[in-house]
Amino acid sequence: MRRGNAADDNLSDASYFGVMTDLSPTGTQTRTAKFGLGAVVRHRIYPFRGVVFDVDPIFDNTEEWWLAIPEEVRPRKDQPFYHLLAENAESEYVAYVSEQNLVPDTSGEALRHAGIPEVFERDSDGAYRLRSAHAN
Repeated sequence: MRRGNAADDNLSDASYFGVMTDLSPTGTQTRTAKFGLGAVVRHRIYPFRGVVFDVDPIFDNTEEWWLAIPEEVRPRKDQPFYHLLAENAESEYVAYVSEQNLVPDTSGEALRHAGIPEVFERDSDGAYRLRSAHAN
């Protein structure tokens, strides 16, 4: 997971993602991320869900990727974007989704994505927790 520097390694994920009020390198103000690492979310329009494994405080993909989204549903760039180990009824994949398009998944159903065991373990409550090798 990306961290600012070695001193940040002692921060919890909640505090790392809870303090995003500085200006980004592009001069836009970033917001607090709504979902942390291990959060299970679903897309508010499309039928897929997944677990968060990384967060960008603002859009950090290619302009080509962003422009490929139809303008009428294109998300704003000045919001957190989430990297998900995602799945739908037919497949598993990595998704990059804007915060405005995600809602918490409260189904309680386990995810089947084959990449999850490499990054997460499930605790006794069923929550996804980063494996210690991925916490840095």
